[in-house]
Parts: sequence; structure tokens; C-alpha cells
Amino acid sequence: MHSKLFSKDFTLVVIGQIISLFGNAALRFALPLYLLNLTGSSALYGTVMAFALVPSILMSPVGGIIADRVNKRNIMVALDFFTALVILGFSVLMNGVNLVVLLTVTLMLLFGIAGAYQPAVQASIPALVDQKYLMAANSIINTISSFASLTGPVIGGILYSVYGLKPILLVCMGCFIISAVMELFIQIPFQRQSVDGSIWKMIGADFADSIRFIWKENPRIGKAVLVVCGINLFLSAMICVGLPYLITEVLALEAALANRLYGFVEGVMAAGGLAGGICAGVFADRLSLEKSGNLIIAGAVCVFPVAAALLLFSSGMINYFVIVACCFMIMIVTTIFTVQMLSFFQKITPQNLIGKVIAVIIMAATCAQPLGSALYGVLFEMCKGFEYAVVLFSGIVSLIIAVGARKIFSSFR
Repeated sequence: MHSKLFSKDFTLVVIGQIISLFGNAALRFALPLYLLNLTGSSALYGTVMAFALVPSILMSPVGGIIADRVNKRNIMVALDFFTALVILGFSVLMNGVNLVVLLTVTLMLLFGIAGAYQPAVQASIPALVDQKYLMAANSIINTISSFASLTGPVIGGILYSVYGLKPILLVCMGCFIISAVMELFIQIPFQRQSVDGSIWKMIGADFADSIRFIWKENPRIGKAVLVVCGINLFLSAMICVGLPYLITEVLALEAALANRLYGFVEGVMAAGGLAGGICAGVFADRLSLEKSGNLIIAGAVCVFPVAAALLLFSSGMINYFVIVACCFMIMIVTTIFTVQMLSFFQKITPQNLIGKVIAVIIMAATCAQPLGSALYGVLFEMCKGFEYAVVLFSGIVSLIIAVGARKIFSSFR
């Protein structure tokens, strides 16, 4: 454990995250948009995104179990190299096979890798920094993620609209290779745990331990996870499916301009995440877990102006700027909330369980995303010409969940 925040190892983790997450953000922007441009179908887009998220759900608990039993540095290095190979495989095959199938498989692999990768990163933080720096460290990691998400879609949108998909693939492949090489020099404290019986027995026992800790020993974690699941299902999924569909297919905008503007709105959302991460770090001592439900209420309220603009204005640019402003605010408040929750989970979880517990939390939270993606893909397809109704539905349900969350979190001490 280091007595200062920016030790050599934590600094290398941060730099590696900047490079790796930039590539990840650019890929997650370009590949789904490429699919949407090819088909123009929100239903297909939502279905593919739903399938893509399934491996992330399945791999999160596996990644958490591995993170507690294998050196976390080796996990990050191996997965970054493997991601580069996946991109290379897609580049070679994209002109010779069914693109919808290839995109689906590629996205499933990428999301599965991310599902196994994040528990290793999150579990490494308590091992690299003192507990008093946990909020600041999580704030930095979230800020880095937002910064990468800011630059990835913006640069990706420019490259994609001018040169197409190939340059983005080459840049991203380079990012993952550089990140993997850099991570080789990280030293993360690691204590090997004993293995009793077969690997399947070990996985089952570890998974049962994490579930028991979340729902029996610390039910506050379970309640918080249920809130996050609800917000992911009805708010995050609507933004994930609705943003590209509304901007590129619904708003009265020229196609090339719409693709660039979608890249910019992704960048603006990342800027909101960046601002939220900075706020979480700067105001760490003033943020109260008991009042964190107010942040979710604020995020839900920001959905209503989008629905109103879609109903009242025909101008594509007016609707676009309303979407940009509201998504920026949503990202600020939800990022602060996320940092608070992660720090809370890390503080009350023993070191030997933290990888597994974080992984199960990520899995549970992510489970709602594919359901929501499929739901909103169908809803937007069914409500063509009345897209505001789908956005309004998202805002109403999210607000109901947020009000309930405020009551839950007000009892936390």
C-alpha cells in the first residue's frame, strides 16, 4: 500500500487507462454507428447491442473471481493484447463475410473483454492507494474514462465521416498494443489464494461468497445495486439506443453532418462525465451518501426537456442542442453518483472479496442494459413519428425510481 496517491504504479495504471479507454471509446462509437448506417433500423441496432452486452454480463463474475486469484496486472496486459487481435480479425474479415453477423460477434467479444477487464482495474485501486484516497482515486479513474470517452467519439466521428471505418480500427489497435506494453511495468501487490477442488467448484464457491456478502452481510449494497439496475434499464438504455437513432435517423439533418454531430454529442457526454469526475474528487469530503438519491432525481428530470423539444420543434438543430445540454447534465450527476457508489463498495468490502463483489455488482447492473436496449429498439421502431413519447416514458419511469432511491439512500449511514 502506498502512502501517497500518485505512486509510480497507480500513475502507470492511469496512463494505461487513458490509452486503452480512448481506443475502447472510439470503437464503441464507430462499430455500432457503422451498423446503424448500413441498416437504418433501430430495432436491429437495439437487438445487436443487447446481444453484445450479454458476454459482458457473463464475463464480469468470471473476471472478478480471476482478479482475486491472479495478478491483476497480467489480466490487464493479456486482455489489451487480445483486444488488438480482435480488431485485427475484424479488419481482415469485414469485406468477406456477413457484416451484421461479424459486427455482432466483434461487439460481443469487445464487451466480454470489458466485462472481465473492469473488475481487475477496480479491484487494483484499493491495493495501490490508501483507503483515505479511495474517493480521489476512483474520481481520477472515472475522469480518465470520461476524458477518453470525450476524445474517442469526437476524433472517431471526424475520421469516420471523412475516411470511413478502417483508420479508426488501425488507431484503436495501436492504442491497445501500447497500453498492454505499458502495463507490463506495473507492480500490484498480490497474494495467491488456495484452490480447493476443481475450477468449477472454486468458481461456484467464490460466486456464492460474493452473493452472500452483498445480500446477507451487507444488504445496503444489494439495495444500491437494485437502484442502479433500474436506472440502467430505463434511463441509460434509452440514451444508448436513442441518441444515435434520434440524431442520425430522426432529426432533419444531412447524413454526413448527423454522423459528425453524433460524435460530438458523445464527446459532450464524456465532457459531462469528466466534469462529474472532477466534482466528485474536489468535493469528496462534502458529498453525502445519504443524499445521493437527489443526483438520480436530477438526472431523470433532465430527460423531460428532450421529450418536449421533440414534440414542439421541427428544427433538427434546436432538438440537437437540447439533447446535448440535457445529456451533459445527466452525465455530470450520474458520474458523481457512480464514484460515490464505487467508493462505498470498496470501503466496506474485504480485500480478498473485492474483485468478486465488484464483478457481481457490475454484472447485476449490466444485466439491465441489454433488456433496455432491446426494449427501446422496439419502442422507437413502433413509435416512428412519435419518438417524444418513448423519451417521455423513460423520464417518467426513471423519476419514479429516483424518488424511491432517495428514500433508500436516506437511511444509509
